[in-house]
Amino acid sequence: MNYQKVKGTHDFTLDKAEELKALESIFLESSYRYNYHYHDVPVMEYSELYLRSVGEGSDIVRKEMYTFLDKGNRSITLRPEFTAGIVRSIVENKMQVTSVLPIKSCYFGRCYRYERPQAGRYREFYQGGVECVGTKGVNSDIEVISLLLSFFNAIGIKESVLVKLNYLGSEETRKTYSASLKEYFLSHIEDMCEDCKERVNLNPLRILDCKAKEDQKIIEGAPKISEFLSDSDKENLNMIISYLKDKGITYEYDRGLVRGLDYYSGLVFEIYPKDNPTSEGALAGGGHYYGLVKELGGGDLEGVGFSFGAERLLSYLEERGISLAKRKSKKIYVMPLSPECLPYSEDIASSLREAGYLVEVDYSLSKITSMFKKAERLDMDLGVIIGEDEVSSSSVHLKDLRKKEEKTVSKEGLLGEIEK
Repeated sequence: MNYQKVKGTHDFTLDKAEELKALESIFLESSYRYNYHYHDVPVMEYSELYLRSVGEGSDIVRKEMYTFLDKGNRSITLRPEFTAGIVRSIVENKMQVTSVLPIKSCYFGRCYRYERPQAGRYREFYQGGVECVGTKGVNSDIEVISLLLSFFNAIGIKESVLVKLNYLGSEETRKTYSASLKEYFLSHIEDMCEDCKERVNLNPLRILDCKAKEDQKIIEGAPKISEFLSDSDKENLNMIISYLKDKGITYEYDRGLVRGLDYYSGLVFEIYPKDNPTSEGALAGGGHYYGLVKELGGGDLEGVGFSFGAERLLSYLEERGISLAKRKSKKIYVMPLSPECLPYSEDIASSLREAGYLVEVDYSLSKITSMFKKAERLDMDLGVIIGEDEVSSSSVHLKDLRKKEEKTVSKEGLLGEIEK
């Protein structure tokens, strides 16, 4: 008998296996520089976890989950994505109570979805990503995008990608918009595809992502999310767009982008090849979520994250003749003392991360004593204090948190001073 691998799975052998491990190593190193820590969760979970978190309106739950009854007649599902498991783990282990917020997790491992196998899409695949849980405001959204682009820079593709983004607003905005969409689509539903006839009651936002040609004209006439965004929503969206513009990142506002999981509110985004954004689908994607932690019993905490499929990313690299190679680190705590110091602080943090250091930025703008206590709890080596004097003189106040020595150094001389 000839034994073959199961349809939709594949072997990583020799050079391909080396490329996979190199990708994982570079991704985890990139995450480490932003103070994300490795978090692993079981490949099996009780099915209810995904029904409650991913959402019955998602294609993953409706069509793609590997679900079975175990010998105790309990419904078990193989992990289709990491976010739900990471949040479940945080809540079950009470990390939201015992840890310094936000909790910053990164992961890399196998997932399973019953999809039609095709280029860059498998039934068993590797997924990498991050989750930042217990965050507030838009700064963490921007940091997550920055981390992803830093990772893409490390593997040599940052300049060749396009960021597509949409903003679904606050939880309340999303509810109001969903109700308006449902009313609109119900008046056209008899002329729409069978999937949309199910989605209209489960999650009408998913209809915006429908690819059926007969539905496109109907979708074009649907209410637009921009009509429902609050002033706060618009301010957050403008901050994200300003960041992308300031960094010279190619982006596109896509009101039909809703992502495939029902827990997203606020920012959603996907990364595509700039030269052919419709060829193989997104290279990575993610967004902000408001109610997921609460839904799983962990309190009213927000989160944001992204994920990528390793196989699709490796295929993209191979097409461009990019082979990954193995790539120093002190832990540095950046402490801006006022809102006006944030842009300069982020520039400093970015340059330090690109130089290979783990860097955490304290966005709390709390008292300096509180920041030092937090740095101590996080076991940081160096503190970079930035006040208005430092901004105006293009310098930083550098403190060795272990030796208790400190000095003011120029922005240009910072890396050299750290090396000493």
